[in-house]
Amino acid sequence: MSGMPPLTYANYLDLEKLLTLQKPRSTPAEHDEMLFIIIHQTYELWFKQLLHEFEKIKKDFSAGDLFGAIHSFKRTRTIMKTLVAQVDILETMTPASFSSFRDRLETASGFQSIQFREIEFVLGYKRASTLNYVRPDFPGHDRLQQRLGERTVIDHFYDFLATRGAQIPAELKNRDLLQANGPDEQVQKEILRLYQGSPELTILFELMTDFDEGLQEWRYRHIKLVERTIGAKHGTGGSPGVPFLKESLFKPIFHDLWAIRHKM
Repeated sequence: MSGMPPLTYANYLDLEKLLTLQKPRSTPAEHDEMLFIIIHQTYELWFKQLLHEFEKIKKDFSAGDLFGAIHSFKRTRTIMKTLVAQVDILETMTPASFSSFRDRLETASGFQSIQFREIEFVLGYKRASTLNYVRPDFPGHDRLQQRLGERTVIDHFYDFLATRGAQIPAELKNRDLLQANGPDEQVQKEILRLYQGSPELTILFELMTDFDEGLQEWRYRHIKLVERTIGAKHGTGGSPGVPFLKESLFKPIFHDLWAIRHKM
């Protein structure tokens, strides 16, 4: 359009705004607070991309699109590796350097990351108790509440399995969506049959397992990061810290894929 400035790298990415969003609260600014802010803003951007990918995966699953789902799970798996690697950067910050600005965080806490809780809910790890840490007036609270009642990636995975001839129990098709997904022996039998008879599906199943392992690895690294930074202290904003984080440690998302490993 005439009169519009030409599109540039900077205005396409809205860099002038983006690069003003890092605002240390310590005065004078503690050196490591900039790193702390940038790492967490970057996490939130990757969380946004993961949620974007999971919405596509849900559609791919229900449409029986094997290669679409494979493509997206390759991407989500690679993003998880990046999230794990970012912990290495954050661990260059010592407990003393974090303590130098920690009190400026006041009631702010990573427990308030709406997008990470959305990821958990979308993947079927639903804990209504999580909402206790998110005040109703927080931006995104309504979105998280909505996710609690939506069909999950696993529910759409059942649709995919059905397109491949799997018999999905009626109680799973009509399950209470407010509850977490769990293991099911009938689904495990069907997945094992497909593993043995449909080699192309093993690529998808192994990618899903890769992603799941990556998420568990990230949880572990995150817990060790918190332990080495604040020890047994409560988290910022009165959040429960390490004990709450450990609740989800080594709990798989795709239960049925892990449950059959010894039978293959």
